[in-house]
Amino acid sequence: MMKRREFITLLGGASAWPLATHAQQSERMRRIGVLMNLAANDPEGQARLAAFTLALKQLGWIDGHNLRIDTRWATADDIGKHAAEMAALADILVAANGTATVAPLLQATRTVPIVLVNVIDPVGAGFIASLAQPGGNATGSRFTNTA
Repeated sequence: MMKRREFITLLGGASAWPLATHAQQSERMRRIGVLMNLAANDPEGQARLAAFTLALKQLGWIDGHNLRIDTRWATADDIGKHAAEMAALADILVAANGTATVAPLLQATRTVPIVLVNVIDPVGAGFIASLAQPGGNATGSRFTNTA
């Protein structure tokens, strides 16, 4: 099982895994779940997913080769169902895109690592304890500050 911090570093955009080091790693397929709070045909959501996939590729993580990206496009009506599906997948880290995706994910699991992306005030919402020490299974790569 991949270490949680390694996957979080990957999602945070850091290039902690240079390609030379990557070649030494096992060829086991890694999994990232992406829970989007947008419709599948939303242009902004498609652009975000494309940018995410490209950034991973630039770090040597290629969907279908050494990485599997499972994406769920959720509306307010089915976000809980998709969060539960993500939580049930084995050996996965979930990127929660948007504030609306976080609460259902945290209700579905307290063990699957969750990276909060574009989340407004995660401390105030009670998703994490603090920005410096989030605690639990949720952390962040990019927060929107409301102050």
